[in-house]
Amino acid sequence: MKLQLALDLVNIPEAIEVVKEVQDHIDVVEIGTPVVINEGLRAVNEVKKAFPNLTVLADLKIMDAAGYEVMKATEAGADIITILGAAEDASIKGAVEEAKKLGKQILVDMIAVKDLKGRAQELDALGVDYICVHTGYDLQAEGQNPFEALRIIKSVVKNAKTAVAGGIKLETLPEVIQANPDLVIVGGGITSKEDKKATAAEMQKLIKEAVTA
Repeated sequence: MKLQLALDLVNIPEAIEVVKEVQDHIDVVEIGTPVVINEGLRAVNEVKKAFPNLTVLADLKIMDAAGYEVMKATEAGADIITILGAAEDASIKGAVEEAKKLGKQILVDMIAVKDLKGRAQELDALGVDYICVHTGYDLQAEGQNPFEALRIIKSVVKNAKTAVAGGIKLETLPEVIQANPDLVIVGGGITSKEDKKATAAEMQKLIKEAVTA
């Protein structure tokens, strides 16, 4: 089980400052969709250059022209690239094919997918690396969380790793850990804290304890 830090509401210098603070306690750093929109793939490039030992995820939420976009993200230094579960199978296949060719990984974001179980099975068969359940900002504001969705995909996925995102905090992390995803994605649960390092360290400690238990 790994811990991913999602950076959404920062520019490049701010992103680097935050990662500096928590780098010893995270496994993956995510350049979030808002950052890519504001700063372009340069954000991926700058963070990868600053932290070459960290896995960098580019949250492009690809919907089309998947092979090309995976190639461009890889050129910028991304190790993992995201595509939407709602994308066409042809796009998923294109993303997987390009990523495999380049030695990179594809994470499928299941945001807004209605038939979680059915789509997860299809994606699993298409050879994606991660399937991620995701409660977006707008639904978090309505009090929703991704825990039940995680249990659903865990029950059917056989080959891909599983990931979970959406409002996860230190207080809710034990419930997430119980469902045993491969990747736990935390944004504001770390970045909004006064002491980001201590929060990330505590989260990593809980994850490590669960893995070795």
